[in-house]
Amino acid sequence: MEARIGRPGRFWYLLRVTSVILLAAGRGERFGEGRSKVLAPLAGRPLVLHSLLRFQSHPEVHEIVLVCPPGEDLPWRQFMLRDVDAPKLRATVPGGEERQDSVRAGLEAVSAGADLLLIHDAARPLVPARMITEVLQAARETGAALPLLESPDTVKQKAGARVGGTIPRQELGLAQTPQAFQASLYREALAAAERDRVVATDDVALVERLDRPVAWVPGARECLKVTTQADLDWLEWWLARGEPND
Repeated sequence: MEARIGRPGRFWYLLRVTSVILLAAGRGERFGEGRSKVLAPLAGRPLVLHSLLRFQSHPEVHEIVLVCPPGEDLPWRQFMLRDVDAPKLRATVPGGEERQDSVRAGLEAVSAGADLLLIHDAARPLVPARMITEVLQAARETGAALPLLESPDTVKQKAGARVGGTIPRQELGLAQTPQAFQASLYREALAAAERDRVVATDDVALVERLDRPVAWVPGARECLKVTTQADLDWLEWWLARGEPND
């Protein structure tokens, strides 16, 4: 999709539209506390606001769709608009039972002709701008891309109660988000998965099913997915140290 941007009386130019689907509908049972983990505070702000503002401030992002817990889309939108300046927030929509259902709900709310999609877990609040830029560029060139974090540990293959072998860790990567796609390719991959009744926990896996190439870019350890209170404590420590996050 080409969108005109600019100010009245000044030169107008054309852009390709990049849309973000920000997933915040997960229940997060492992985190505890009886609430959505993306509302847990990090440096005085809910995790979801950190994620939202990272994309809000990125120059290559044009719109954001926030997927929130079912039945909470209106309160969440009022909450976001009250607490932060986020003009790129296009919509809040209720998520579904599975992650894939939530992505579908977000996809239906982005601009109809969006050129590129970013799909991101809001529970990864410290996504670096560098990673957003690189994964978008890789998706433009290849069709789909994701960040991979090198494994610091030796990886063993399990064979029942025994070890089946050692997998060279230089051949492995830990998947992170945001994952980026040419929108037409992702729509094709999602439709194929729904037709075949395939449910994946990883968005690029749907593209892999089509035997289409997926590129990778270096991940970032601070782009940690908050699953437990210990994860949140680590991110607080990272921010307190003033580590670079660009």
